[in-house]
Amino acid sequence: MDIPTDLKHKPVMVSREYDRVDGRQTPASDAKGLSLGLAQWNDRGKVDISAKIWRHTGGKWSRQSEEMPLHRVLDLALLICRTRLYFANRYRTPDADYPNFPDIDRIPLQGGALNVAVCTENEFIEQDLDLFDGCLHQDDEIISERLTRLAALLKELGY
Repeated sequence: MDIPTDLKHKPVMVSREYDRVDGRQTPASDAKGLSLGLAQWNDRGKVDISAKIWRHTGGKWSRQSEEMPLHRVLDLALLICRTRLYFANRYRTPDADYPNFPDIDRIPLQGGALNVAVCTENEFIEQDLDLFDGCLHQDDEIISERLTRLAALLKELGY
């Protein structure tokens, strides 16, 4: 299935048949492709690159397709990595400490920081931490494969 090129987001680089590798949603995923291209919010004289997840309902392209600026995609990758590290070391911090010490990290960015914290506003945080941890363990092979590929590419790029 070809990714549309007649919409406001203009794909430049694409990954077709993403539904074949979309984690646990494979092969029934509605995410049929990924693209990097010219953002739909571009104005004259101002061009941004965005990443887009293309969803297809089986009958048409979905309005739930998502487009994000590249820096946000990378910020999500940072959040995922820091969260994995947190859960890998979670056994060292008693659950009772979470409401008192919700801040996990401040990742320096652009003169500020990407804050990472336990969501203490969640009234079921203790149970949800356990559920989240279980999901991370269940999907460890899927996530680890992608992080290994990402690490190799970052190394190849000189990072």
